[in-house]
Amino acid sequence: MSGIPSKQRDSGYTLVEVLVAMTVVSILAAIAIPSFKYVTTSNRITTEVNTLLGDMQFARAEAIKEGRSVTVCEANNTYSACGGSTSWDNGWIVFMDLNGDGVWQAGESILRTQKAFTSGDTFVADQAGTTGVTFNRLGYGATNSAVTTTIILHDSTAKPVWTRCLAITVVGQTTTQKAVPAQGNCT
Repeated sequence: MSGIPSKQRDSGYTLVEVLVAMTVVSILAAIAIPSFKYVTTSNRITTEVNTLLGDMQFARAEAIKEGRSVTVCEANNTYSACGGSTSWDNGWIVFMDLNGDGVWQAGESILRTQKAFTSGDTFVADQAGTTGVTFNRLGYGATNSAVTTTIILHDSTAKPVWTRCLAITVVGQTTTQKAVPAQGNCT
């Protein structure tokens, strides 16, 4: 009531403060989004190669545990039998292979199935004829090849940085590797 203006400030944000905050958020988003894409692609590729690795290890353990052959093979469209292709991105099946021939027949139980990739990634064996791996009762894995067979995973962009490989030795040992970026394939 004295006629002197009060020193209290009105509450709220000014237009300048809002614009500065929006600019800072935009800059942070521009930095974070490419990193997030890297993380999601890396996780997808790792999951895909580790899924096949896990099924190979499962098949080997089951073969040893049950004392019978177990086969992992590229699946047909209905996931009820082997497809006969070297392209593993269509999915695969793990089955108890009673006669050890690497081909599913009636009476052989399917232990696991993996559906086709939906991401457009490709998963192809480097050796012609590698449509499956049969682990015998001792855990040795036959790939119909006298050398290490590699199943190569390429992402949909086919960039070497995303290439992963699953190597299967003649004795059934399975390992995963990253590709050499300059070559685009595994060593």
